[in-house]
Amino acid sequence: MSTSTGTMNLTLKIWRQLNSESPGAMHTYQVSDVSPDMSFLEMLDVLNEDLNAAGEEPIAFDSDCREGICGMCGLMINGDAHGPAVTTTCQLHMRSFSDGETITIEPWRAEAFPVVRDLIVDRGAFDRIIQQGGFISVNTGSAPDAHAVPIPRDNAMHAFNVATCIGCGACVAACPNGSASLFMGAKITHLGELPQGQPERDSRVTNMVAQHDHEGFGGCTNIGQCTAACPKEIPLDVISQLNKDLRTALKNGR
Repeated sequence: MSTSTGTMNLTLKIWRQLNSESPGAMHTYQVSDVSPDMSFLEMLDVLNEDLNAAGEEPIAFDSDCREGICGMCGLMINGDAHGPAVTTTCQLHMRSFSDGETITIEPWRAEAFPVVRDLIVDRGAFDRIIQQGGFISVNTGSAPDAHAVPIPRDNAMHAFNVATCIGCGACVAACPNGSASLFMGAKITHLGELPQGQPERDSRVTNMVAQHDHEGFGGCTNIGQCTAACPKEIPLDVISQLNKDLRTALKNGR
């Protein structure tokens, strides 16, 4: 690993693809004088500045908050979702790599996440899954008083912890089957722990699972790569809760 002193010279092998219909290929680039304190995305910014200066097309990649909150910055780095550290790509620093290293950078590998351009994929499938049940129905009017609906502390904390899922898609990219079960389980468990989520509990799980399968995500075989790659450390037991809720819903005829 590099230290915080000195700079690094790197070889980057990056997937380039004009659009979802065009064939893609790996291209090799050299980037020099990289500070170990740079984030991975800042390193890509430097490369794009060099490409712009040379009159070449910059590399397209997603980013927004660059604070590990939004989940936009998903990349496969040397075969790992978000890279060698369990964090988002924007929070990965170049000190995780060595001077002279060759780094392979690809978009998420999943049939349900088609490539838009270069390293950008369309994660609209996640939005469509949420539209099928990731919500609660409430009456309109003024907000209820605080603590009007008592919630046990353990339930509230579990709901809060799994609600930290940012929908980055690392779980799908890391899964050999391309399953979104960890993402879906987090959303179902979050709402299922709260009394406000009970009215749609059965229809939520059946509708979301149906949309998941329709989008082309694979089935879960409990390999566990999803939770190992998750930057928010969503536990694997949300998939058990997903399966339990689905069995109950089907038993209830939903």
